[in-house]
Amino acid sequence: MAVAALALLTHGRTARQGAWTGFAFGVPFFLLLLKWLSVVGWDAVVSLSIIEAAFLALMGAGLALVSRLPVPALWPLWTACLWVAEEWARDRVPFGGFPWGRLAFANTGSPYTPLAALGGAPLVTFGVALTGGALAGAALTLWRLRGAGGFSPRRALPAAGAVAVAAAVTAAGFAVPIPTAADDSVDIAVVQGNVQQPGMDFLGRPMMILDNHVKATLNLAKDVKAGRIAKPDLVIWPENASDLDPFQYREAYARIDEAVKSIGVPVLVGALVDHPTKQGYVENQGIVWDPKSGPGASYTKQHPVPFGEYVPFRQELSKIITRLQRVPRDFYPGDHTGVLNVGPARLGDVICFEVAYDEIVRDTVNAGARAIVVQTNNATYGRSGQPEQQLVMSKLRAIEHGRPVITAATSGISAVVSPDGTIEQRTKEFTQDVLTARIPLRDGKTLADRVGATPEWVLAMVGVLSCAAAIMIGRRGRTDKKGQ
Repeated sequence: MAVAALALLTHGRTARQGAWTGFAFGVPFFLLLLKWLSVVGWDAVVSLSIIEAAFLALMGAGLALVSRLPVPALWPLWTACLWVAEEWARDRVPFGGFPWGRLAFANTGSPYTPLAALGGAPLVTFGVALTGGALAGAALTLWRLRGAGGFSPRRALPAAGAVAVAAAVTAAGFAVPIPTAADDSVDIAVVQGNVQQPGMDFLGRPMMILDNHVKATLNLAKDVKAGRIAKPDLVIWPENASDLDPFQYREAYARIDEAVKSIGVPVLVGALVDHPTKQGYVENQGIVWDPKSGPGASYTKQHPVPFGEYVPFRQELSKIITRLQRVPRDFYPGDHTGVLNVGPARLGDVICFEVAYDEIVRDTVNAGARAIVVQTNNATYGRSGQPEQQLVMSKLRAIEHGRPVITAATSGISAVVSPDGTIEQRTKEFTQDVLTARIPLRDGKTLADRVGATPEWVLAMVGVLSCAAAIMIGRRGRTDKKGQ
């Protein structure tokens, strides 16, 4: 309905009017969506909301332009393609983009969700926007009938056709098969150790978070030994489970080793590690820790969060925004996917916000991951709605790639999501907990994995070209008027 409303409000307007309408639509939306950033400061909420709304302003201008194209029946198509183009741009710039607020992420439990298995999140956005555009077209047709000789079945045929298109697109998801059959399975345990408090100062004293995860794992080992819980094949710790570099601090290394040996199976440990060659930089890693051989293969987060994990233009901006000094060191990005052999399972590690980026998750699955793990630390934004927003992204990714998604969070929400997008288990926030589950391991790829970003690029290009065509037709019309 929101897509339909924006399409109607921009229909027949000038590009400038459309841009202001899109901006007015975007600012309150993002202010409400991103209010969890108020932990950092309301200026951060407002600034990021304005930046994100600027993309909707560009889209609003485009919607106004394409509403003047000939063949009104195609207006919903141009509308849907422009939504994909807007998200394509917003997901990439500036500083690698910020995908929060995509139509696809608002539809992780709707009839449109299965479309993700065919064309990824962009196809879900396209389906939602095409439905909204078609409803707008139907409403506009019926409104015009009031002043054009009154209502008649023949005159209402275009409106009926638009409603039929909207219904067909909505129902299309029910016809999409979601692959869930397991090629194999593995027993896992997810450890949520908890933190001292929510907010910017969640770390507490040094090693407190690590001790929490060690204690929870030692308790798990006791339950296994007593026969209360079946022994898992592997254990997953969240992002930043070790708040000290285990390779620099012997005590941290010893505590992790103690926990891993007590449970007797490999543990995927989230830790901050000093960069081996670039002084002053830190890496956000998932490390496979074996009970016999110790630390082994690792994955380094590829997409650090700007202004959260690194500061662009640090020297200049730190003088103006003193809070940036609370990010003392920049995170260095990794250069490869997170496919890791953790015991008997080949897992695809994705760290925190990376779950929002299509290409990172897709590349991990295409590189051979049989299940997806999201190591995350949402303690800063606890009880703000942000962990919930991130969890629904895991639901979409499960369907998109036909893989179970295991979210391991420092303070919650940890969860086990099945390949059909069902949340099988989840923890409460700010509690120490352990989830145990048998998850399917899958080798097959969905069509979305095979086609990659092609549907997004094609749909976005159609949206851009429709705007270009509208501009050219508009200029030709003005030239013809001058000639007459």
